[in-house]
Amino acid sequence: MFRIFPKLLTALAIVSLASAALAQQRAAPAAPQPAVQSPLVAAPVVQAPAPATPAPQAASNSAEPAAASADDAARSLKSTPPALRELSLWSMFLSADVLVKAVMIGLAFASLVTWTIFIAKMIELAAAQRKLRSALDKIGESRSLAEAQFALGAKSGAKSGATTGVLSAFLAAAMREARLSAGISSDSGIKERAASSFAEISRAEARRIRLGMGLLATIGATSPFVGLFGTVWGIMNSFIGISKAQTTNLAVVAPGIAEALLATAIGLVAAIPAVIIYNHFARVTKTYLELVGRASGAAARLLSRDLDRTHVNSLGGSLGGAHSRAAE
Repeated sequence: MFRIFPKLLTALAIVSLASAALAQQRAAPAAPQPAVQSPLVAAPVVQAPAPATPAPQAASNSAEPAAASADDAARSLKSTPPALRELSLWSMFLSADVLVKAVMIGLAFASLVTWTIFIAKMIELAAAQRKLRSALDKIGESRSLAEAQFALGAKSGAKSGATTGVLSAFLAAAMREARLSAGISSDSGIKERAASSFAEISRAEARRIRLGMGLLATIGATSPFVGLFGTVWGIMNSFIGISKAQTTNLAVVAPGIAEALLATAIGLVAAIPAVIIYNHFARVTKTYLELVGRASGAAARLLSRDLDRTHVNSLGGSLGGAHSRAAE
């Protein structure tokens, strides 16, 4: 009995040591096996360097992020907004295309011509109306063509209406026709020929007073389309620049379009005053031509009085001669 007890203790000690060793092996990582254990295990050991083959794939994987970063950098450079440009009227004119500049200069010159005609015609029409009204007032009490000419101070009937006024031209034409028709008993023929002369003088005066209005009409009608042509050309160049820059950034697109629209703005600046001034002059010219018609009527009435007076005098002379012969 006592001999068996030490053997049991020895067996328990061996089992406890074995269990402790197994627990340590499970807790710790597996130790590398020796390179050469037996001839059967040697073959797999020689193939150990094989995992080094994925190195090119790893290099390619590392190259892809580098290429992506380069692409991002290029995109960032492309998307970087350009420097801001000053969009004042003068800077837009200077940076515009040559053809657009030519259109703008032409429209500015047309606007200058419009205002020059406006100032000149206003002075001319005001002076002509004032002079004609004054002349009509002077001959209001005249009984004959000679008195009317004396009232106006027109010494020479050969002077043109531009020098002595349109009323003086009417009076001169009436006296010339009366002188040329001396000895003709038909008053209606004299008045008809005088009326024809008056019509020619009125048409000449209308042409003179309307001088420059045709240019106003042309500027008012064509300036918007000329400006639109400059705008279309400028926008076309802007789209070409957009395609070359390969960007639709508003900071790149806006300056070219603004320069193009400036041509249309100048066209409207030239056209709108031209149309307004033309309509104003059309009304003022109509008023002046009505005064010219009044002057023509006044000259015709004076001529008719002179003709009637001539017939009365001739009739009185013939009656006086008849009485004297009867007395004898």
